[in-house]
Amino acid sequence: MSWNIVELGDLCTIEKGKVGIQKAIPGEFPLVVTAEDRLSHNEYHFEGNAVVIPLVSSTGHGHRSLKRIHFQSGKFAVGNILCAVIPKDENVLRADYLYRFLDLNREKELVGRMRGMANVTLPIKEIAKIVIPVPSIEDQIEFVQQYSNLDEKSNELSFEFTHQLDLVKQLRQAFLREAMQGKLVQQDPNDEPASELLKKIKAEKERLVREKKIKIGKLQEAETLDELLFDIPPHWKWCKLDEICKNITDGTHQTPTYTKSGRMFLSAQNVKPFRFMPEEHKFVSEEAYQGYTKNRKPERGDLLIGRVGAGIGETAVIDQDLDFCIYVSLGLVQPFQEYVDSNYLEYVFNSPYGYSYAKGNISSKGGSAGNFNLGRIRSFLIPLPPLFEQNRIVAKLDELMKFCDELEASIKQSQTQNEQLLQQVLRESLLH
Repeated sequence: MSWNIVELGDLCTIEKGKVGIQKAIPGEFPLVVTAEDRLSHNEYHFEGNAVVIPLVSSTGHGHRSLKRIHFQSGKFAVGNILCAVIPKDENVLRADYLYRFLDLNREKELVGRMRGMANVTLPIKEIAKIVIPVPSIEDQIEFVQQYSNLDEKSNELSFEFTHQLDLVKQLRQAFLREAMQGKLVQQDPNDEPASELLKKIKAEKERLVREKKIKIGKLQEAETLDELLFDIPPHWKWCKLDEICKNITDGTHQTPTYTKSGRMFLSAQNVKPFRFMPEEHKFVSEEAYQGYTKNRKPERGDLLIGRVGAGIGETAVIDQDLDFCIYVSLGLVQPFQEYVDSNYLEYVFNSPYGYSYAKGNISSKGGSAGNFNLGRIRSFLIPLPPLFEQNRIVAKLDELMKFCDELEASIKQSQTQNEQLLQQVLRESLLH
């Protein structure tokens, strides 16, 4: 493919959009915004074929990125934080070819030209400086068609990769479901049955209550429970989470005053399923820390549970020796670790059964989005195996989850390689 090398500003008009997106009046004309989907406006300001490019970073403060650019034709409007790049003569430069070229080279030609430290923007004058190869119209048409064909094949592969990732997710859930039903590992008749385990825990808990070292927590009846239950082996027992825990509470309900240094303060963003992530945290004063941890000091082996938002029910074991306090968005579960494997409880909460219980028992007050009430966390029915069987289940699930992680990583690597191969083939086609 032979071409002329021309600056974009010589072949196109580049004009900033005229519509404040929040002030747009819905109408018959497409309104191009930074999101993938179009809005609408009652007026149009551009006509023809154009490439529409955002002039602001997609990821906000201090970061340079553009998630997407757009191709638009006909009569349309453009938001005022984007610009329309319209070829002056489509017999020289086609807009669809320009769109494919700029999208293919988005990181180098667009993101690389963004300016600013805090408010990162893409100046129109920088867009005008972009040097593009301009082959014959016939070659431009051929390139666009080749791009479309390869893109279609790539999308088919991406769909298959997405399907495979969904199958891995289903496989994880199947392993967890089997584990909760006592079907994952063999039972050992020599194991002390769960009923005896519960008797020991009950005696220990009653002693601690008498000595006023712990308090009895309030339970709250679950709204969604009976339809979630399933059969378990005869030497297992259903028991309320509260029966096997010293303490179930949450973090401070006070709005914290953050400090530049001091004691670690964690919230729901520090917990994902099976992942305790304390690295990104805020600080509070020593005085606040002492108040926040009174009767609720997290310890290694305890569990943290998301109580609000999209992360309701997401659970992780504290697997580090750290001194920190928590916000009300997290629940703190402190099991009798000598009788109950914390990692087993983590698997129960993150299983399809645990997820369904958490989502089905959200309490709402007033206009709030709802939370996972402590009383319902305490009332959560646990399918409790003997202690040694808990250990065996955890070991087997650790092995199976690692297998799923490796399988998922392999699929994602293939997905990335597919995308990179597409980009490489298209770039090479511009050189021939």
